[in-house]
Amino acid sequence: MENLKVTDASLVREYLSGNESALSTLISRHEHRIYSFIFSKVFDKDVAEDVFQDTFIKVINTLKRGKYNEEGKFLPWVMRIAHNLVIDHFRKNKRMPRFESNGDFNIFSVLSDSDLNAEKQIIKDQIECDVQELIKELPADQLEVLTMRIYKDMSFKEISERTGVSINTALGRMRYALINLRKIIEKHNLVLTN
Repeated sequence: MENLKVTDASLVREYLSGNESALSTLISRHEHRIYSFIFSKVFDKDVAEDVFQDTFIKVINTLKRGKYNEEGKFLPWVMRIAHNLVIDHFRKNKRMPRFESNGDFNIFSVLSDSDLNAEKQIIKDQIECDVQELIKELPADQLEVLTMRIYKDMSFKEISERTGVSINTALGRMRYALINLRKIIEKHNLVLTN
């Protein structure tokens, strides 16, 4: 098989059919671009390697659950995952500015940009308002963990203790909350970029 002639979509199908080497081919094909993107954001080799590894763990988990539906758009999908994990890294380390809100949950609290012009600020405010409504569609257990983690900045250990579930269950609820939130955003055709 000549790897360069096989499309990403074909490799994804092969991997899902049990061909583990198809995933290796996909990773090899895109690792430089994805790693370079991550490093350009975090400027730390160890952190970049961790985020890169986490990105592909998330890719593998999503593929194995049969939740991948971005036919022909594998690289942009993986780059979005990497981007979200970079944001998670900065949020966890409190290195990104946060918006202070009026007490309502604000999923965009980590996306501060002091250079927004008036039009972009209006769009951003509307997106934040839309997302605050959309998260209400999440199942209660997922909404609870998402709110505790992002709005209250609680660790998964603290969330586990507060909710009476294991840390793995709390992590799973957070993961599913984010997956479901993306689906809800897509369902409502909400564009999250200005």
